Amino acid sequence: MAWFILISLLILGIILVLVEILFVPGTTLVGILGMIFTAVGIFYAFQAFEYQTALVITGMAATFNLIVIVYGFRSGLWKKFSLKDTISSRSFDERLLGLEVGQKGTTVSDFRPYGKVEFGDKIYEAKSNEGYLPFGTEVYIEKLENNRIIINKQ
Repeated sequence: MAWFILISLLILGIILVLVEILFVPGTTLVGILGMIFTAVGIFYAFQAFEYQTALVITGMAATFNLIVIVYGFRSGLWKKFSLKDTISSRSFDERLLGLEVGQKGTTVSDFRPYGKVEFGDKIYEAKSNEGYLPFGTEVYIEKLENNRIIINKQ
């Protein structure tokens, strides 16, 4: 019965470490549980068996865990979960093209302090420095900064 308990603890620990590496990488909870089960198995070996046998069991458990870890990282399965591409573009990069400081426009919604304004034939979202502006107010662009349009009343 002691061998059954010991082998069950060690195998469960190795399986949990393998699951951590192959199927749920990065969570670390499953891997920590695997190491805890392995440690409990080794502790049990020192309690239930004589010292020399427990040392052999410790060496075998460490070897098997090392083999599982090396296999897991060499299998390449974890690469399917890793990010390979980077996003280099930004949103609305070309949103302000054609706009200039001082350009005149008309509000097409109420500003509280954000709203819609028309410059030329395009409608943009902007911020008013003066707070509330009613629909149809003549405005001009005061600043273009950080992809934002700041307007003022004429």
